[in-house]
Parts: sequence; C-alpha cells; structure tokens
Amino acid sequence: MTVVTLQNDENEKPTGSWFTSKARIWRKNPSFFWGVVILLLVILVAIFSDRLVPYDPVKQDWKNTLQPPSAQHWLGTDNYGRDVFSRILASTRLDLTVGFLSVLFPLIIGIIVGTLAGYYGGVLDQILMRLVDITLAFPFIILVILLIAVIGTGLQNVVIAVTIGSWVIYARIVRSEILVQKNSEYVMSARTLGFSDLRIMVRHILPNTVSTVIIFAALDIALDILLIATLGFLGLGVKPPTPEWGSIASEGIGFIGNAWWISFFPGIAIIITGTGFALLADGLADVLRAGGQED
Repeated sequence: MTVVTLQNDENEKPTGSWFTSKARIWRKNPSFFWGVVILLLVILVAIFSDRLVPYDPVKQDWKNTLQPPSAQHWLGTDNYGRDVFSRILASTRLDLTVGFLSVLFPLIIGIIVGTLAGYYGGVLDQILMRLVDITLAFPFIILVILLIAVIGTGLQNVVIAVTIGSWVIYARIVRSEILVQKNSEYVMSARTLGFSDLRIMVRHILPNTVSTVIIFAALDIALDILLIATLGFLGLGVKPPTPEWGSIASEGIGFIGNAWWISFFPGIAIIITGTGFALLADGLADVLRAGGQED
C-alpha cells in the first residue's frame, strides 16, 4: 500500500503542484510582478493607442504652439502645436515593435549559429566564432550608426542594422551553454539511442539552455528601445513626422529653456518601459532559478 500511495503522489504532482509552486514563486518575486504589471500597461497602451489619443499626433496647430501642460493638453504642446501626450501614446506601438523585432531576429540567428558552433565544434566553430570576433571588434553603437548611414534611415533599416550588430551576443551565449550540455549524460543517452543531431539539438539541448537567452533577451529589449530612441534623437531613426520617443525629445532640445515638457515626458516614457523590461529580466532570473531548484 505504501508503494502505491507514493506512486499516486508522484503521478499527481505535475498536474497540480507544479503550477502551484510556480504561482507561489511569482507572487513572492516583486521584480517579476511589477515588471509584468508595467509591461502589460505599456502593451495595452500600444494596442489601443489609436483610441486613447485625444488629438491627432501629427496634425499641426499653429495657434497653440509651446503650450505648457494644462487641462486641455495634459503634457503640453510642441513647437508645431501638436499635443505631446498624443504623440507619446502614438509612439508606444512603434517603439515596442522595433524593440521586439530588434531582439527577435538577432535571437533567431544567434541561436542557430551558436547551436551549430557549439555542437559540432571543429572548423565550423572556428569559422563562425571568427566572424563573431570580427563583428564584436566594432563598438556596437558605432557599427549601427555606420550601417544606417550606408543603408539609410527608416524602421526596416534600423531593425536590419541592430540585427547585424547584436546577433553575435546571442551566438556566444548559446554556444557556451551548448558546450556545457553536449557532453551531459542525457545527450550521450540520446546518441546511444540513435537520435539524429537535429533532434538532439532541438528537443534535448536547447530546452535546457534557452532560459539564459530568454533572460538576456528581456533585458536586451530595454536596451534596444533606448538605442532606437537614441537614433531618433540623432535623426537616424524613423522619418518624421512619424512620432517616436527619441525624435520627440530631440525636437524639444531647442526649446528646453521655455518648453521643457517636450523633451522631458518622452524621456519618462523611455524610463518606465526600460524599467519594466529590466524588472522582468531580473524577476525571470529568480523565477527560473527557483523553479530549477524545486524541480
């Protein structure tokens, strides 16, 4: 009877206690909780920004230029009379989209390259890692600015430039994890059973290495949003009059003495979003670490 009872308990554990333990970890992790809350609010603003904006974000109103924050214009107006609050809300979807895409494509490329280099090693590893070293020899921001100067500004070109400059980081992270995992007992057992290399990499090794990459990617989104805002501030981002946090802040620099709100509030939006992703990354690290210890 004792044996039967233990077996039943083990069979029931994955269905109930796993979710209970994960929920308990998430509740006890303030970084993860507040990161999720902040990002949910930002994502909701991005999704419903078209309905939330009180004014047309690109329509000029020369009768209300440089108006300070008021009941009519909550965050004031810019030098063209455009409502700053509406422009910040309208920028949310664009900045989040570019931030996600600027991480998604480097993540995919880095996982593929890092997995092949780490698993097979040898000449393939040497070639791919030398390519990584050459790319890393250039300062990241300088490389991105140089690429944009060559291929031109715009949403698509910004994503391409960031992808070319940042996939190498993911490749190195994945490769280092693969080198540790590929000689593990479960991988050797899979080889003994005759599993293909593709199956071993995709179904066995990657699930045990992807957590580190996910944590880095969550933080990298915040850094990419800051980079996109920086490029917009320098005039290398999205073309005007499309609203974007960095370009809005840049337009207000010339009026910082008497219209501080034009540059100030886009900066606050960048800080809030970046903080959300930073908290999420920190919380994910704790959640995955605690989950791995419990498992």
